[in-house]
Amino acid sequence: MHIVLIEDDEKIGSFVSQGLKQEGHVVSWARTGDAGSELARQAGVDVAIVDLMLPGKDGLSIIRALRADKVTTPVIVLSARADVEDRVRGLEAGADDYLTKPFSFAELVARVAALMRRASTRTDAPLRLEFCDLALDLVGRRVQRDGRTIELQAKEFVLLEYLMRNPGRVLSKTMILQHVWDYGFDPQTNVVDVLVSRLRSKIDRDFPRKLVHTIRGVGYVLRAE
Repeated sequence: MHIVLIEDDEKIGSFVSQGLKQEGHVVSWARTGDAGSELARQAGVDVAIVDLMLPGKDGLSIIRALRADKVTTPVIVLSARADVEDRVRGLEAGADDYLTKPFSFAELVARVAALMRRASTRTDAPLRLEFCDLALDLVGRRVQRDGRTIELQAKEFVLLEYLMRNPGRVLSKTMILQHVWDYGFDPQTNVVDVLVSRLRSKIDRDFPRKLVHTIRGVGYVLRAE
């Protein structure tokens, strides 16, 4: 799943982000309300986890604005505000669930899974991503190109999902590090180049049309050429 995390606390944000990635999810982490609001509006976001006290736009304002604009992405509030009145305000603003700090990471994962089970009953729930003749099955964790099954390792699958959720968008090495691994990596490491090379060899090697491209000095992009 693609999860947007809006949390300004570095310790909590890093803990949650890394934990969710280890569960196999793609995580976009925003540290301000304004940045988080933009991320939560992107296509292909499955769940948003939103703190209430944020620099810039606060969490309740983000949720109200999303619902006013008919954005139906499930939202979990993650907040130190534990009073009944605060929980009620969060749910009335349009949140689907409310978890108070300190919290159990296992419970957070369970609540995310519960929201996705509910969301999977919607006719618009994305269970499959497609780009040209490339198809990614999010439920079965299978990849096919032109009807041929392609076996990917876990990190390769997460990278391909990230690319397919952002077709035509150039993704920098730093962005890929943040989504596929965590913030502990040196941006100068070649781990991204190695992973992209491995993915490209499986996705493009036996096909005339290349999909994974390098934008020298900038990053990588999924587009048909």
